Amino acid sequence: MRLLAIESSCDETAAAIVENGRTVLSSVINSQVEEHRQYGGVVPEIASRRHTENIIAVTQKALDDAGMTLGEVDGIAVTYAPGLIGAVLVGVNFAKGLALSTGKPLVPVHHIRGHIAANYIAHPDLKPPFLCLVVSGGHSHLIEVLDYTKFRIIGRTRDDAAGEAFDKAARAMGFPYPGGVFLDKASHNGDPAAYKLPRPRVEGSPYDFSFSGLKTAVVNLLHNASQKGETVNTDDLAASFQNAVVEILTDRTVKAAQEFGYETVVIAGGVSANSGLRSRMEKECQKHGWKLYQPPLSLCGDNAAMIGAQGFYEFEAGHLAGMDLNGIASLPIDVNYGE
Repeated sequence: MRLLAIESSCDETAAAIVENGRTVLSSVINSQVEEHRQYGGVVPEIASRRHTENIIAVTQKALDDAGMTLGEVDGIAVTYAPGLIGAVLVGVNFAKGLALSTGKPLVPVHHIRGHIAANYIAHPDLKPPFLCLVVSGGHSHLIEVLDYTKFRIIGRTRDDAAGEAFDKAARAMGFPYPGGVFLDKASHNGDPAAYKLPRPRVEGSPYDFSFSGLKTAVVNLLHNASQKGETVNTDDLAASFQNAVVEILTDRTVKAAQEFGYETVVIAGGVSANSGLRSRMEKECQKHGWKLYQPPLSLCGDNAAMIGAQGFYEFEAGHLAGMDLNGIASLPIDVNYGE
């Protein structure tokens, strides 16, 4: 089964053709990073407008690259939640139009499920059940992937997500948007023990995350140093901050794997590209004799290939939508479409 997949939940307009959930026949991404960089972050209204302008050309290129016509695809998969609602609606309405005009089935896909499914593309042997740490700009979750469309949340962020904390701390340090990438690079030149930063915990919820206090600690440190005329070593602070975030993410994941009996651990989402997280997770899983799966860097960020991968399993489960499909800004990963 070959699905045309559409992704527009944030600032990437993407389309892909994916066969049977595992084989990518084409993948096209139009990024708006350079435009949003001047504002220090994604401007939702601009993102929506650019999706509207780019989505036809991006989709046509995905079809051309796969050597296919629209009539030759077996279905249309689209991100319908969660995300910036204006951006999500561009993709949803475009996909609905394609499905209506061609008579092809319309497959609604949860964006975070898509991030997990990026690993199915990279690792043909990966099958549920497994424990997954999903870390991105808007989400930090520990999830039991019980089956391809069955999930149980065992931990989540209570405030800032890891990626959001990275970007906000990086901006305070003077790095350009998207700051997490630049902070990661700077950390390689710094001392991770140079600055003492907190490791926030959520009382009574051992697997939940809280990064707001850690981010605030960095902002206060920089502000206090500025008031006193002191110099802050940015590389050292970047390394110390990254070390704190990675330690929090890894420790929670290891404890969850031990408690729930998982020997297969997966990481997914934009922050799964972070070099510190990848290295630490590899060491921990090797130490415990667990199998670790992580997506290649090309599949960590938002893309349509991952939506096509998850779309296949949603189709298999009978999760199809009609012309009443709507975009949803926030939706838990464990809710199936139509429930």
